[in-house]
Amino acid sequence: MPDILIRRATADDAAALVRLFSAPRAMWGTLQVPYTSEEARRRRLADAPEGTYPLVAEVDGEVVGQLTLHSNPTRPRRAHAGALGMAVRDDWHGRGVGTALMAACLDLADNWLNLTRVELEVYTDNEPALRLYKKFGFEIEGTLRRYAYRDGKWVDAYFMARLRDAPRP
Repeated sequence: MPDILIRRATADDAAALVRLFSAPRAMWGTLQVPYTSEEARRRRLADAPEGTYPLVAEVDGEVVGQLTLHSNPTRPRRAHAGALGMAVRDDWHGRGVGTALMAACLDLADNWLNLTRVELEVYTDNEPALRLYKKFGFEIEGTLRRYAYRDGKWVDAYFMARLRDAPRP
């Protein structure tokens, strides 16, 4: 297995993220749309709102995966919860990148942000992602019918969450 470095994404990662999200499998498995510009990605990274934690997985100086954890610091009744979205570059599937990103994300959520609920949506036909999320304790809470439009047709998604007990004072 290669050494996978997880770090916070910066605006300088915009070109690498355009490449990642322009690939067929990443496009198929996420809510991204084709032709997002590098400048749009750069702005999204540079102007990330409070409570947003964009991470990248890097191997030998090359970005091979991305995960963003969104927390709710300005919403008191949802401050315990966060949501994530992620993608792995097509040529890096099955090589531990998703596992490394999820481990880093949940370490951040559990040990630094004190989140007791982490949520995500995933297409019902994305078996590799479902296996990864279940491995980390995510459970299906419901089905979102006609959730997104992909490849000329509607697709369903699962709403999943991972809960942990809040630490006792």
